[in-house]
This record gives sequence, C-alpha cells and structure tokens, in this order.
Amino acid sequence: MFIAIPSRQKPPLRWATPLLFAALWLCFTWGALLPASEQHALLLEWGALSGGLTTPMAWRDSLADGNLLRLVSALFLHADWAHLLGNLVFLLIFGLPAERAMGPWRFVLLFLLGGAVANLAAVLAISTPDRLIIGASGAVSALIGAYLALFPGARLGVVVPLGLFLQFVKMPAPLLIGVWALLQVVFTYIGPAFGAVAWSAHVAGFAFGGAFALIARAGIARRLRRRRGY
Repeated sequence: MFIAIPSRQKPPLRWATPLLFAALWLCFTWGALLPASEQHALLLEWGALSGGLTTPMAWRDSLADGNLLRLVSALFLHADWAHLLGNLVFLLIFGLPAERAMGPWRFVLLFLLGGAVANLAAVLAISTPDRLIIGASGAVSALIGAYLALFPGARLGVVVPLGLFLQFVKMPAPLLIGVWALLQVVFTYIGPAFGAVAWSAHVAGFAFGGAFALIARAGIARRLRRRRGY
C-alpha cells in the first residue's frame, strides 16, 4: 500500500485578490461619502471618456497629459453598490483560483492591464463623445477569460430553479463561460441598457485575459522544466 505524505511546505499566500477586493471597496466607500457635486467631479476627473482617441494627435496629447492613466483609475470607480458588489463577487469566484495558478504579481498585472485594455476597447467602440466609462467589469472579464484558459476542465456550480425548489448543480466551466461570452458579444450590438453598459469592454477583457493566461502558463511550465533539469 502506498500512502501519500502531505508536504510540509505551506502554500503561497494569496494576497492580491484580497488587496484588490479591499481597494475596490474602499475607493467606492470613500467616493460615496463625498457630496454629490464632488462625486460627479471625481468621476469626470478619473473615469475614462469615450470619443477622445480618434486621431494620432489625440493619442499623443493623451500620453503627454497622462490621460491614459484614466483607463486604470476608472477600474476603481463604480456607479452604485449593485455595480460594485457584482464585480466583487466575480473577483472572488474567479480571482482566487487564477491567482493560485499564476501567482500574485502576474495576477495584479492581469487585472490592471486587462482592465485598461478593456476600457480602451470601450473608449474606441462607443461613438458618442464624452460617455463616462467606469467600473472593474472589464478587469473581471479578463479574470474570467484567464480562468477558462487555466482550468478548461473545471466545473462551476449554478443554482437552477425547478418549480418551487432550487437545485444546485455543477456544469462544465467552458459551457457556462462560453454562453456568458457569447451574450457579451450579442449585447455589444443589441444588448439591454445599450449605451449604459460597456459590453465591448467585457469582450475585450475576456479575450485579453485568456491570451494572458495562456502565455503565463507556458512561461511557468518552461521555468518548472528548467528547475527540474528537463
């Protein structure tokens, strides 16, 4: 009989997901405590605005003025509690396993860079000028794409209403996430709350997150092979 001996090595501390969770929560709470006029000014100053990157000169001016930093700062601004809580729930569901697989520093880079790319896609896709783009939905979408790339065989729990009862079942992650991704593409053109939700940011973030995770996973695998002398 063979008995597996548990390793005494402690798993690495997962600090990135709790840190981002706290940062999103604290930023929203701080902004919510401001007077209404200051809240509006805060959103306009740090949120991403559509219609401003239509020419090479506009790109140059944005780089010189630091306005491209808005693509990152906008991640930490939310319209209301429902907007924030939805992103926080998905951050925990998909962020914790993704951070465990790729490490905290890669995870933080994925969140910030994926969110910035998603917001940039929304800025370019929304034709209406000066439309405010805020929220971490694009970054969370990047986490969902990374999760699918890292755990293609995973199963996710979902609650299914069966008459008067609710049944908890597990379904393949590629199926659930695939349906979600397809809806984001459809909603980009004909979705509910069209113009109020930056669906294009979700699509871009999801695609970026999947590509980022595949590259990171390949890099981790090569490093492990070198350590083992393969």
